[in-house]
Amino acid sequence: MVLKDLPPAARPREKLLALGPQSLSDAELLALLLRTGSAGRSVLQLAQDLLDRGPGLAGLLRQPPQALPAVKGLGPAKRAEIAAVLELTRRSLAQALAERPAFESPQQVKDFLRLQLGHLGHEVFAVLFLDAQHRLIEVDEMFRGTLTQTSVYPREVVKRALERNAAAVVLAHNHPSGHAEPSRADEALTQALRQALALVDVRVLDHLVVGRDQVVSFAERGLL
Repeated sequence: MVLKDLPPAARPREKLLALGPQSLSDAELLALLLRTGSAGRSVLQLAQDLLDRGPGLAGLLRQPPQALPAVKGLGPAKRAEIAAVLELTRRSLAQALAERPAFESPQQVKDFLRLQLGHLGHEVFAVLFLDAQHRLIEVDEMFRGTLTQTSVYPREVVKRALERNAAAVVLAHNHPSGHAEPSRADEALTQALRQALALVDVRVLDHLVVGRDQVVSFAERGLL
């Protein structure tokens, strides 16, 4: 069943145009993107199946594209569309961080990092390099590791900060286990990087640990 086969009052597009996008459920918004269902299932049912698998819209958007083929009725074109929406979201958040100080909206930084790192099955250590007004210069996934650990070299972070002419940084890494609680090793690494970067007058504003459903801020915890 395609959207045009639904009764007019139940069609997400008509509802959106009449009442605005905020009037649509997550399943209806996703159905607009997918456009068609599969044999025996309407597009709204397919959308709801995807959300149940997510779980939810946030969980779905964090799924890597290669994890989506297992969903019946989701072919290459639809997987590509979902991946494109995810990338557009990432780029929109990155552009917003580049246009104004990152810490005018700490939640936006967390949302960006959750999309960037939250779905990964291996550990990644990333650095957000900021200018003197704390606007984003670049995000660099500097180190990659295994399921449980990665090696971070302060000298390389200092070198990259100087190359980017950064005045401050936000450190970030993910926990593939899904739990965002910082470890003692995370705390020790943060202090080592803070001391190394201070030698070249670069401030560490925060260290964010990204889990599946939570992002923990060292600054909010008073660990910086």
